Amino acid sequence: MNGNNGHRRVELANDIRRQAGSEATKRFLRTLPVFRLEKEMPRQLTDLLDRLDGAEAENAGGRRRQ
Repeated sequence: MNGNNGHRRVELANDIRRQAGSEATKRFLRTLPVFRLEKEMPRQLTDLLDRLDGAEAENAGGRRRQ
């Protein structure tokens, strides 16, 4: 019984992946406000990315990162 249950779980996972990636699902999700793409990046995120760039530049110190 356990072997069959494992097979059914794999089939279910594959079905969910297939349905989640379908064009119909993508089209539906784009109509929901939470899944809409922002045209501009929020200022707070831009500031954080700038700080990250600065920290990486300081850490590299002109050396190539490995």
